[in-house]
Amino acid sequence: MSVRTRDELGGRAAIAGIGATEFSKDSGRSELKLAVEAVHAALDDAGLTPADVDGMVTFTMDTSPEITVAQAAGIGELSFFSRIHYGGGAACATVQQAALAVATGVAEVVVCYRAFNERSGRRFGSGVQQREPSAEGAALGWSLPWGLLTPASWVAMAAQRYLHAYHLTPEAFGHVAVTDRRHAANNPAAYFHGKPITLADHAASRWIVEPLRLLDCCQETDGGQALVVTTTERARALRHAPAVITAAAQGAGRRQEGMTSFYRDDLTGLPEMDVVARQLWRTSGLRPSDIDVGILYDHFTPFVLMQLEEFGFCKPGEAADFVAADALSLNTHGGQLGEAYLHGMNGIAEAVRQLRGTSVNQVAGASHALVTAGTGVPTSGLILGADG
Repeated sequence: MSVRTRDELGGRAAIAGIGATEFSKDSGRSELKLAVEAVHAALDDAGLTPADVDGMVTFTMDTSPEITVAQAAGIGELSFFSRIHYGGGAACATVQQAALAVATGVAEVVVCYRAFNERSGRRFGSGVQQREPSAEGAALGWSLPWGLLTPASWVAMAAQRYLHAYHLTPEAFGHVAVTDRRHAANNPAAYFHGKPITLADHAASRWIVEPLRLLDCCQETDGGQALVVTTTERARALRHAPAVITAAAQGAGRRQEGMTSFYRDDLTGLPEMDVVARQLWRTSGLRPSDIDVGILYDHFTPFVLMQLEEFGFCKPGEAADFVAADALSLNTHGGQLGEAYLHGMNGIAEAVRQLRGTSVNQVAGASHALVTAGTGVPTSGLILGADG
């Protein structure tokens, strides 16, 4: 896909099945077991069997390789397998890869999955502890010696600049946290089910790295999530109405680094998400006013505000008021702040539920959902649509 032209992928593939494990802080089982459970659940949701699968896609940061999951899940031969880099930025790109495979006939049924014990095992939020020398890692050498050791500290730099540029206070970020937790409170699958918060709760939560408080930072979760992608035609014959992949895109900005792009001309936006936004709008032919629900990657609240601005839902500096006004149904599953942190894969599942009409926080008549992947890194996004 070129950043200058409209691609031809839209409408040729769909998500036909979604499945997940429970979301917890201690799963009590291996990451491979979590992956297999999620894959089986997604196939059952689609009305398919392991024998139907001939493709698999996951993230580079995954301990369960495609061939191992296939073997453990009872899947046979694979004609397609792929991994996407850059942590949470890979989420929507796994679906894009699957869609490309089925649209071109490389595979017929592709499962995208993500499974880890991020709370009871390796905690991504603990930051850099040991890293092999690499060209990619060299960029961190400009930040680590000064104490910027964790994702929260990296995001805090951009968040502080955002507040300064638009004359805002940290309360601006609180609107995202309150919205997510309100939705999580209604979601039985959410870790914070029944636990809404207020702006006062947000303001009273402890500092992590100023201007980020505890309630600005996503939780760390054990669990697995899987999605089944096939052609739109085949999906129509399966158990549920398909969630059509109307548009899919990846994006990396100029002077892009992984979470530490501090040498750009401006720190108040997310250029990588602007690349994604331009491609999604161009390919889909839609506009922000056509979107019924937004599932925006919310590992940290400031980047939700910046995403809304990059996609054109509001002007720069106005996203906090936009969220406070509930101008867009946002993260109706509770997001990664409220439901679970599965590197965005659970957000894609929520978009599918919205289009099926089965969300616990259902948006009436939802026909278009925007989903984004991790920000601050090379990223990806989807527009999913109801069939017909």
